[in-house]
Amino acid sequence: MALLSLLRFPSASASPPPYSHRRNIATTALLRRRAPLVGALWVLSLGTFTTFACRTGCSLSLPFLSRSKGRTLHSTAMASASTTVPSIVVYVTVPNKEAGKKLSESIIKERLAACVNRVPGIESVYWWDGKVQSDAEELLIIKTRESLLNALTEHVKANHEYDLPEVIALPIKGGNEKYLEWIKNSTKDE
Repeated sequence: MALLSLLRFPSASASPPPYSHRRNIATTALLRRRAPLVGALWVLSLGTFTTFACRTGCSLSLPFLSRSKGRTLHSTAMASASTTVPSIVVYVTVPNKEAGKKLSESIIKERLAACVNRVPGIESVYWWDGKVQSDAEELLIIKTRESLLNALTEHVKANHEYDLPEVIALPIKGGNEKYLEWIKNSTKDE
């Protein structure tokens, strides 16, 4: 109740006292000091309510508290086998633009990947021959099926200029399901 009294304003019908500007300044200053406290209490009470609702299962009936509506990632491993397959992103570096274009096109022609992004202008710093080396390179970002990793790796090794080409695969845990379907449909079956 004391908190509500802080928020009361004089009615418009009351005639303002001669020192009304001081009262407005004092009220405004008081509200400015109390507003963060009111906001903090509101947030804490909402947090308590949310915790209680989640523990008791009541959040299932409250759409704004539900954690499963449109905010979770769908694992490709858990997705229906008829629409997507486990997919990966593979990084491969190449020495220059021409090598990147040639390797990218051969990967796509063999249907070992659905897409290859070529990122020019990267600088690689690495340990080689007992010392630190640095070279300008191009990065290939390859999207494909997990089941094609071995075939893709062998293709890169056979068609790459380096003795030891980089082939690093990362799993795709989720994303646009239509895009993941496109990866499946644009690559060859194992």
